[in-house]
Amino acid sequence: MLRHIVMMKFNEKGKAENGAEKIKEMLLGLLETVKPLKKMEVGLSDFENNIFGLVLTADFEDEAGLNIYRAHPDHIKILSYMQEVVEQTAAVDYYVEA
Repeated sequence: MLRHIVMMKFNEKGKAENGAEKIKEMLLGLLETVKPLKKMEVGLSDFENNIFGLVLTADFEDEAGLNIYRAHPDHIKILSYMQEVVEQTAAVDYYVEA
């Protein structure tokens, strides 16, 4: 199984508009529309010491599934919104034992 983890740091607009909540809702909606997406968790942090305000963990069978997710029109919409409210992201993909 391939695990995809993304962390997001929000800019001032994102904080003011509660961008983390909106992105969380949008991401969780992908569970219904992106077939290769096996599991997803989205966590929000309101701890002042944390640099990143949102972390996404998504599981796929393989890299082909992740690539379908990346190219899916609903995911592209989220990326477009992120450009407005996210200052920085960090991501990592790795295989885990099922």
